[in-house]
Amino acid sequence: MALETTAAGGALIKLFGVPVLAGATATSLGFMFMWPQTTKEAFIRFCSSIIISTFLGPVLVAAVLSWWPSLFDSAKTVAGLYGGDPATGFLFIAAPLMVAAGLPAWWVLGACVRWFDKRRGKDIGELAADAAAAVKDVRGML
Repeated sequence: MALETTAAGGALIKLFGVPVLAGATATSLGFMFMWPQTTKEAFIRFCSSIIISTFLGPVLVAAVLSWWPSLFDSAKTVAGLYGGDPATGFLFIAAPLMVAAGLPAWWVLGACVRWFDKRRGKDIGELAADAAAAVKDVRGML
């Protein structure tokens, strides 16, 4: 029973550990650019970076893997050359991608909050019309 519990705990750490560490790293990098003004802001930035790294990080890794699979194969080879597990080579690429996914979380969250704040009191139809107009404006610029 103890072995099964340990194995399950190890699997959870592998599943959630890398994205959480990536989110924490993204938060610390974000703090280097703009220090939080309050403890509440720091907590929100920390949580948003971890959440985005956890959910969008693996999506970004999968996208890069499908677009450039030889990059991951090369990283696995490099890990093997250094006597490491080939899975470690996968992390050489995946971890920075997950950190990159979490970096803009605070700014994206802030932009969404400001967008909704400017439209306070509008119903869902008016919000959808505003969103469609914003998309049309952006497309017109391209």
